[in-house]
Amino acid sequence: MSSAKKSNAKAPSAATDGSSLKSHAVALVSVQPKDALAVIFAFRFINALCVRTFFQPDEYFQALEPAWHMAFGEGSGAWLTWEWTHQLRSSVHPAIFAFGYWIVQNFGGPGMVPQTKAKWLITAPKVLQTGFAALSDWYSWRLAEKLYGRGSAASWSVLLMALLNPWQWYTSTRTFSNCFETTLTAAALYYFPWGLLGTEDDGNAESKYSSVPLLETWSQINSLRLCLILAAFAVLLRPTNVLIWLAIATLALTRATLSGKSPLTRRNLLVVYREVLLCGSVALGLSLLADRQYYGEWTFPPLTFLHFNVAQDLAVFYGKNDWHYYLSQGIPLLCTTIAPFALQGLFKSLDAEKSNWPATTSNAVKTLSFIVVANISSLSFVAHKEVRFITPLLPALHILAAPYITSFFTTIQDITPANAAPTLGWKRTPLLLAGLLVNVIIGGYLSYFHAAAPIKVVDYLRTEFENIHPKHLAIPRPANVTYDDDFSQELFALFLTPCHATPWRSHLVYPALRARALTCEPPIDTAPGSLQRRTYQDETRRFYADKVGFLKELWPADVPGEDMARFIVGYEGIESALREYFDWSGPGKRHKVELKEVWSSWNGLFTDDDRKSGRLVVWATGFYDDESPYEP
Repeated sequence: MSSAKKSNAKAPSAATDGSSLKSHAVALVSVQPKDALAVIFAFRFINALCVRTFFQPDEYFQALEPAWHMAFGEGSGAWLTWEWTHQLRSSVHPAIFAFGYWIVQNFGGPGMVPQTKAKWLITAPKVLQTGFAALSDWYSWRLAEKLYGRGSAASWSVLLMALLNPWQWYTSTRTFSNCFETTLTAAALYYFPWGLLGTEDDGNAESKYSSVPLLETWSQINSLRLCLILAAFAVLLRPTNVLIWLAIATLALTRATLSGKSPLTRRNLLVVYREVLLCGSVALGLSLLADRQYYGEWTFPPLTFLHFNVAQDLAVFYGKNDWHYYLSQGIPLLCTTIAPFALQGLFKSLDAEKSNWPATTSNAVKTLSFIVVANISSLSFVAHKEVRFITPLLPALHILAAPYITSFFTTIQDITPANAAPTLGWKRTPLLLAGLLVNVIIGGYLSYFHAAAPIKVVDYLRTEFENIHPKHLAIPRPANVTYDDDFSQELFALFLTPCHATPWRSHLVYPALRARALTCEPPIDTAPGSLQRRTYQDETRRFYADKVGFLKELWPADVPGEDMARFIVGYEGIESALREYFDWSGPGKRHKVELKEVWSSWNGLFTDDDRKSGRLVVWATGFYDDESPYEP
């Protein structure tokens, strides 16, 4: 690219200081993209193996649970939340992980012992998500090379920022739809023809349009098509992703702040419109067919998603944040130690044309800045906010930060041989090492220690089920097998935790392992602002408002009620209520339950929910140890 030579050493660049930094110098090199991808994949695979903590329920309940349902059917024990029963979600994302389950089931499952098969089923989504995380990093780096020059210090810094970002380490290998959206967005931005925003002045004063050839070769057209198809799937997956592409289209059409000459002749505009219509139709058609196959009827989840979350305002049910959340918490958490450089990149992009970058690069930098500003501004009007909702902006933030973090910590040294590679020297090394140490501590703690108990407890329960019921480990459950009455009535585990506080069937695995948890369905059939909605309480809220009262409803004193559990799972704060209920003089005395703590685990230094404070505990009820635990 023409910008490579210019941007390799400047924009912005620290002063050359070879004499003082020779001992810390490294030569800048360019590597083959496929070799870089292999290394990035290996890094992210180690990353995936190190992540053993629970972050947010959507990692499981919006991806792996519907995927499990796709792979193993109705009797598989998957927990489908209200979003799936009301068709708010596209089936495309979980279908990817269902394919992973299918591979394990059909190519290794028949000959595996159930315990080994269970471990492979848990691992399969991690491997697939590792690939998506690696592609996100790789495409971010490739885009930086396209803008700043191949082998440039700025492009390498983008890759290093992506790999060493603690937020990326903590979330990128998790099966969130936002992570997949980020991969699709990074790839689409890489394939986007940035020349559409403007080219260098061709010297032809008679025309306001550039004469630089654009969208004339099959390579250019195919690149645009890849961009549009990836962008379309990103929008279908997460409708808010459309804000990114509206921002790009706005600048391309208005040319506000852009430099150079516009290549948007009538011919090029018609080509773009044609490809948008063609690629959008292909993506939409495939998505509609996939959802038709999954839901059993024609439906359009993005429209349903907007209806429930915007028109019905149900997103507020899951939390409401201040308008400045993305500014005061979102960007700092997303970028951590590079946040100052990302903000500097946003601010400096206003004067990008004053740098020595070519028009294509300066226009791209301005556009990436506008994408960030437009998205954060728009999403700030939505009451329910989460950091992961702006994760697709991270590739843009890394690229914006790259020149400034590079000039802050490095310097290009004098090159003596005529054809030698540029040599990079380091400066402010103690500060750099301190920043890296902070990243390692944050990423390491969050990924390996913080909220690890929810993952450990389902592993414990699965292992206990394997030991207690070794004859009932079939995956999927055989259709022609009947169970004895004692086993069919056994509730193996009752989770008295906040709703969706642990993984479910993707980690419990065995369909015969019956479990029950508190639910938190929103008030779907109530009007926004109505009295019914204001006073509505789901199961989780009712339990924590009156624990003993809820247990009386669960197991009434004079009627059978729900099945008793072999194990009860909860945070240590509920123990007093459990013992009060099951006490020999309490309302649950007829069950003859003597709670015994059989497992517990520390759950981190802090929590964002007081209901999850303290240890996570498993109590054995002893209910199924005797043949007749009931009093008549």
